[in-house]
Amino acid sequence: MEDIRIIEVKQSVFADNDADAQRLRSQLKKEGTVLINMMASPGAGKTTLLKKLAKEFEGNIRFAVMEADIDSDVDARAMLENGIDTVQIHTGGMCHLDADMTRQGLKELGSSEYDLVILENVGNLVCPAEFDTGATANITVLSVPEGHDKPLKYPLMYETCQLLIVNKTDVLPYFDFDCEKLRKYAKMRNPDIEIFFASAKTGDGIAEIAGWIRDRLMV
Repeated sequence: MEDIRIIEVKQSVFADNDADAQRLRSQLKKEGTVLINMMASPGAGKTTLLKKLAKEFEGNIRFAVMEADIDSDVDARAMLENGIDTVQIHTGGMCHLDADMTRQGLKELGSSEYDLVILENVGNLVCPAEFDTGATANITVLSVPEGHDKPLKYPLMYETCQLLIVNKTDVLPYFDFDCEKLRKYAKMRNPDIEIFFASAKTGDGIAEIAGWIRDRLMV
């Protein structure tokens, strides 16, 4: 009996996307545009964080946001209502963005007109971490109500990100959230990951996050 030929489709898809992401990174570098990929679960506070960050960048950084969702334009409307340039990307049922989908969004946005574009990826702790979007850096947001054990449950998300933002610290007194355990678990997955504690509601920690992002613009 002949051997059955097996095609590793997933491996091929990732390899093709990685190569495309690298081409996109090179293109953005030539344009002088920094792309940041922000990932988190639904309700972690990404949109509110972006609205607060926009105020930090106002007047000195040309800033825009790409909103990725399976459906709806709720987050894009929130950006526009706050005077933030934005484009909505619908993924057609997919739970992530890949490099080509990101490129399409950047083209529609006109990315060369901006110093900084932040992609608010689909709310999901698994799929978005698997696909390189072509971003300069990856950020993940974890809200206090989600618990401090998420780095143990979703390792790839923390392995692929350079910055972890622990959001909603204003509710720390009401949840069994151990900041030191969170730090330990995140560093277990990625010793180099930086961790900032913040509250998008009160504004605590926003200036430090904005400073970290500005540093990426200097590279």
